Amino acid sequence: MFLLATVLFINYIDRGTVATVAHSLQLDLKVDDAHMGKLFSAFFWTYALTQIPVGWLAERYGAGKVLTVGLLIWASATILMGFAHSFSVFLGLRLMLGLGESVGFPCVSKLLAMAVPEKGLGTANGIVGFAYTFGPAVGLFVGGQIMIHFGWRASFMVFGVLSLLWLVPWSRMKVPTEAAAVARAKEAEAGNLAPGTAAERDDRWPTYRMILKQPSLWGTGLGLFSSNYVFYFLLNWLPEYLERERGYSADKMTTVGSWAFVTMAVSALVAGWAVDRYIRRGGSANFGYKSIMAVAHAGSLVCMLTMAVGSETVSIIALFVYQALTGAASPGVYAMPQILAGPRASGRWVGIHNCLGNLAGVAAPWLTGVMIQATGHFTSAFVVAGAVSLLGLIGWLWMIPTLKEIHWERPAGAVPQAT
Repeated sequence: MFLLATVLFINYIDRGTVATVAHSLQLDLKVDDAHMGKLFSAFFWTYALTQIPVGWLAERYGAGKVLTVGLLIWASATILMGFAHSFSVFLGLRLMLGLGESVGFPCVSKLLAMAVPEKGLGTANGIVGFAYTFGPAVGLFVGGQIMIHFGWRASFMVFGVLSLLWLVPWSRMKVPTEAAAVARAKEAEAGNLAPGTAAERDDRWPTYRMILKQPSLWGTGLGLFSSNYVFYFLLNWLPEYLERERGYSADKMTTVGSWAFVTMAVSALVAGWAVDRYIRRGGSANFGYKSIMAVAHAGSLVCMLTMAVGSETVSIIALFVYQALTGAASPGVYAMPQILAGPRASGRWVGIHNCLGNLAGVAAPWLTGVMIQATGHFTSAFVVAGAVSLLGLIGWLWMIPTLKEIHWERPAGAVPQAT
């Protein structure tokens, strides 16, 4: 759990570094707002589109091995960004970064689904959620300090080299296997773990076609798209918003932005623990996760509109409220697909889920850059983000009838395929 959480912590530090140094990078490379939005967006061109094949690779060749290769690619891209001297080179490295980082969530979700029973997925994903939302806080603060004292290029070089150190303990880790998941299912049959018998699980051999026919898959994808649009809008443009719209110095920007992401991280950890406690006491996972999603998405709308038209003080309060709400929802973002798919299909399900959801990463940074270029302000960008947030209510609440593991029916005469 510690290493899986740490790899996503690193993942979000590396992807967010360009936002931390955006103002200095723009001045150095002479990049306007529209092209800056394209740089932010480019990461997701490869990140979103490779989620589905990565999910297949994780189940075919092992999530642990795929995770290792992915980190090598993204750490190398991060280091090389420190040497880029043109927009086109930087764009290419952002594409390389997205390719490497695409392994994160499909591989982590596959490993969690194999190793953690349903009643513990809230806490597990809360820990993971804490890590990947704490990453931007550390990246913003530490990266900002490195930039102030040594220049923006040093931020990429330092973070890229430090990322590679994760491979040392990971190389000695015994990664959970499909056999371990089946053994856990046998314990469940005896009533020791989450519901679901070994016999049932052995009959479940879902194909991509079977997964794609599930309305719940499209519900989780729409829900993630909605959540990610607002999250990636702020992840990429918050430093610029604080410096340009609110007149913050680089030092004040890193402090306020970092504490905002710390709020999100703590909220994720607490919410994951709370929902598991609720379920262990007899509560419904369906009600527990969906209730949090409803409050988070409705609240995000209010926060975005407040940040669009509020005073400086009110806007900053709204920023912190939004971070708390989104942090609370983050364990469910991946626990819900893991519950629905089960250990056999979680890698492929989350690959599709993440592909759909991270199309928001293509749209949000680029569209925001275009709106800022056209208006000179962030108001319209906040209004659009608030409207997109409402789509999550449709995805998480209406398109997922009941949150429980799908019984994958193998067609008669079908031969099980090795995963």
